[in-house]
This record gives sequence, structure tokens and C-alpha cells, in this order.
Amino acid sequence: MGVFQLLYTPLGMAIGESVLVAPIVISFASGTIESTDVQLRDLARTLGASNLQTSVAIVREAISGVFLAIVASFNRAIAELGIALMIGGNIRYVTRMLTTAIALEAAMGEIAISISLGIILMIIVFSITVVLNLFRRT
Repeated sequence: MGVFQLLYTPLGMAIGESVLVAPIVISFASGTIESTDVQLRDLARTLGASNLQTSVAIVREAISGVFLAIVASFNRAIAELGIALMIGGNIRYVTRMLTTAIALEAAMGEIAISISLGIILMIIVFSITVVLNLFRRT
């Protein structure tokens, strides 16, 4: 990342997290899409759908699995510490995130603060997951 001037930058951290969660999204989403009924593609073609319209119909049929892939990837990325430390460096006011702050406070012996930050992180993740699940159901 240093060659591309991305080391210790928020953009570098975002790219690292994207690379980390890409296999999760791809495997969950492709598995769900592949498990949709084969006859759906044939039905869409019979009704005169283009390739793009057929793909959209298949993804709409498998939307719950695709949504699960997105939520699982988000949860994995938000709790990731390794990439944030390796690429971001935990620089105050620049690349410090909630997970790196938890690790820093725990390393300094401030266990109460690190537990408090962990609870805040869990509340944020649970809240976003609940909102996304409610959105999915509507």
C-alpha cells in the first residue's frame, strides 16, 4: 500500500476492508443466486426478457440471500482490527477507529474504557443489522 501512497490513510483502510469482505459477499451471493430455480431463467427468456432483465429477475428472487451476504460482510468489516492496524496505523484523528481504540485502551490497561467502547460497537452493529433486516422485510 505504501507504493500507492495509501498506507496510513482512510482510503487505504477502506480498500483493505473491501478486499477482506469481497470473498464473503461473492461466496454468499453466488451461492444464493445459483440455488434459485433454473426454470425462472427459462420463464424470463420465454416471456421475452433480455439478459439484463433475466439477471435482475434472478437477483430479485434471491434478494434475501444477497442481503444476508451484505449484512455478514458489513458485520465482518466493522469488527475487523487487523487490517485497520496494519494499513491505518491507529493514528489519532486520522485513522483511529472504534476497534483500534478498543485495542489501544486495552493495551494501556484501561479495561473499563475498552469494555465501554466494545459495548458501543456492539450497539451500533446490532442497531444497523436490525434496521437493515426491517428494511429487507418491507
